[in-house]
Amino acid sequence: MIKEKIKSHFAESIQTKIVAAEALPEQIENAAISLANCLVNGQKLLICGNGGAAGLAQIFASHLLNKYETERPALPAIAITSDSSLASAIASDSHFDQIYARQISALAQPGDILITINHGGNSRNMVKAVEMALSKNLQIIAMTGVDGGEIAGLLGPDDIEIRAPSNKGARVEEIHLLVVNCLSDLIDQQLFPQY
Repeated sequence: MIKEKIKSHFAESIQTKIVAAEALPEQIENAAISLANCLVNGQKLLICGNGGAAGLAQIFASHLLNKYETERPALPAIAITSDSSLASAIASDSHFDQIYARQISALAQPGDILITINHGGNSRNMVKAVEMALSKNLQIIAMTGVDGGEIAGLLGPDDIEIRAPSNKGARVEEIHLLVVNCLSDLIDQQLFPQY
């Protein structure tokens, strides 16, 4: 019985990835081009998420700042999820829904890109982050799932939504990790083809 449950997890994950492989290449390609252009122009990436998505934000930033698969120069990316002292101070002094928006208000410069990773698209702190990014005229790349939530409704014509084709948090998170890996590889291929 346990082995069958394990096999069903693998089968569901594989099926979700097959659907995503058909649905998402154009959005991933567009995001990779935007991210590479941002970095070539000397700008930075700000990345945020909650829970497991916060971990994905840190993974993405580490791929860019350190390396993905090959040695190459460091790229400017900040996981604004990482500073627990700062996040708890903002949550205590302002409100938890401001933990990313406040950082974006201080750190974002014209030409930067905000990357949000949020499976439902409705977390208040993520919505506030998108609203702040919009007020600063940043491009937004939103990794979502389910129906895209409130975040999908805030995006403009220059923004990009990469929506995992699932309603299950675990499957959405798996797709988001694969997207992070794809984007990391595509950025490297565009910026450092010689490596």
